[in-house]
Amino acid sequence: MKHLSILLIVLAVLVACAPAQTTPPSDATSIQNATPAQDATPAQGGGLAPIYTPRAGDDALQRGNAYIDSADILTMESYPLQFAVMLKGNLPTPCHELRVAYNQPDTENKIGLEVYSVADPNAVCAQMLQPFEQNIPLGSFPAGHYTVWVNGKQVGEFDA
Repeated sequence: MKHLSILLIVLAVLVACAPAQTTPPSDATSIQNATPAQDATPAQGGGLAPIYTPRAGDDALQRGNAYIDSADILTMESYPLQFAVMLKGNLPTPCHELRVAYNQPDTENKIGLEVYSVADPNAVCAQMLQPFEQNIPLGSFPAGHYTVWVNGKQVGEFDA
């Protein structure tokens, strides 16, 4: 009987520490399943709304950090050339969700990405880092030299 009680307590603790399984809203598409149309890239103002893009309900959530370990520029073999940023890092807890907002190139051809996380302030969550790896499509650009900045730091450059 004593062993059964210990087993039940351990099982209850493990279940309580497991990350909550969330289902994205029906209008969100994960990047792994996203297949944007050739002429509807984020750089051109179109495209799908992946799960990491900021949403209208985010203002009710608590904003937090996203700890970036690496950011690499990817060039797709397509015509016109398509570019993306591969982000690897950690979120503060399994309850945090990744958000990435980025702007069109400015007059100096700088592309800025703001990477952060959001979480429900009332959620009870295990205090442990949650790793993430996300491909952020940037789209295609007119001919020129571009630099990519993540949270104010230059992470790479490319020629379109």
